[in-house]
Amino acid sequence: MKLGCHVGMSGKDMFLGSVKEAIGYGCDTFMVYTGAPQNTRRKPVEELNVEAGQRLMREAGITEFVVHAPYIINLANTVNPDTFELAVDFLKLELRRAAAMGSRTLVLHPGAHVGAGEDAGIAQIVRGLNEVFAAVPAGEEKCFVALETMAGKGSELGRSFEELARIYDGVWENNRLRICMDTCHMSDAGYPVRDDFDAVLTGFQRYFPLKEIACIHLNDSVNAQGAGKDRHANLGFGTIGFDALCAVTRRPEFAETPIILETPYVPRPGSKTRDLPPYKHELAMLREGSFREDLLARIQAEAE
Repeated sequence: MKLGCHVGMSGKDMFLGSVKEAIGYGCDTFMVYTGAPQNTRRKPVEELNVEAGQRLMREAGITEFVVHAPYIINLANTVNPDTFELAVDFLKLELRRAAAMGSRTLVLHPGAHVGAGEDAGIAQIVRGLNEVFAAVPAGEEKCFVALETMAGKGSELGRSFEELARIYDGVWENNRLRICMDTCHMSDAGYPVRDDFDAVLTGFQRYFPLKEIACIHLNDSVNAQGAGKDRHANLGFGTIGFDALCAVTRRPEFAETPIILETPYVPRPGSKTRDLPPYKHELAMLREGSFREDLLARIQAEAE
């Protein structure tokens, strides 16, 4: 298993700090944003402390990490040309930045059609990806764009394997695309992640070989299957359940696939601003294969 979680990147250590945080949780891999996911403010790659971070990765035996593109990128927008152009231009920069940092996977939310309709939105995503790939040559060190499976909230696209396949079909250099599976999103989109994950993979393979799965976001869901709402829950505290999620990590098909937790922080008693990361405890549960009902209380008690 390659288990990890989302970690931060800020302060003077930047990427080195990300690696330190991942090691502190016991990660085999990890995921970072190159800056705040809600905006386009980014430091130059030269200021990210990449070499020191890569050196610490090697010392810790971590061979792979994932970069997540910011949420503000919306390649599906046909309503506002400025939004689309910003998305294309910034995705070019993020793809170059992720490759320069040494990542092979840049996770991307496909986008939302904002009322223009599924067909128009998918065509616009295809157009945007074609522009990005034309402007950013693959080079020797490839960084793939991994389209994330989405919950279907609002007008967002990528809520089905068929929609993702339609994007693949339109992109000229679709060998540069991959898929990021999100368990919460797939369940909220209607896939039986809890009760029949074999059926989920069978459905996926109608459109893609399993090798197209570049990474997995392992999250429980607050909502019932098919709710289309996208709200993550801590492992075992949602509607998918710990056993089903733990079983995903043990599938031989995913032995070399980065599996990333994006579960919610736990409220710190007496504080409204400093929540507690659950990742060290959740990763330990997955490795042990045993759910702890007192997980949240244990995390809170450790912080006192």
